[in-house]
Amino acid sequence: MSASYQMQLPPQTLETADAKAKPLLEQANETLGFVPNMYEGMAKAPGVLDTYLHGYALFREDSGFAPPEQEVVFLTISRLNGCGYCMSAHSMLADKMSQVPAEVLEAIRHDRPIPDERLAALSTFTRVMFETRGMPGEADVEAFLAAGFEEQHVLQIVLALAVKTLSNYANHVNHPPVDEAFADYAWQG
Repeated sequence: MSASYQMQLPPQTLETADAKAKPLLEQANETLGFVPNMYEGMAKAPGVLDTYLHGYALFREDSGFAPPEQEVVFLTISRLNGCGYCMSAHSMLADKMSQVPAEVLEAIRHDRPIPDERLAALSTFTRVMFETRGMPGEADVEAFLAAGFEEQHVLQIVLALAVKTLSNYANHVNHPPVDEAFADYAWQG
């Protein structure tokens, strides 16, 4: 397989961003204390960054998943998409912010069985949704619900898939360097 395409458009920074991208980057800088390299790449098409940020916030705030569960979903999708940047960022968030157990994080990072029944069921169902392009079978959904999730969570995984597709695919064509904040969690598939 040949190396993937790398966009030639320069990243949009706080100093160079256009009128649509600049407020998005300013908000990120205010919220996070820095502008992630991923955002600068996504801002080349401000609608991509805006849609990502909106969907990401909705998933974080209203998905009904606890923070460790949210991270399991994002990490599972990012691993399946082979996105080193997102795996690094969400590994840091999993460890430092979302209280994902270390053994669960390591299992996802290395594609090994997850030693937590509920989180394993969540990751498995996320993988089913990814691999079937959103067409799970009855048995898949029944197993997911039997693990304690609700039917509405199925659609929340669709939202997470959309959000991570935006970031994972944008990273595939932009090749952003992993930010220093995530460097200790660098991941290569």
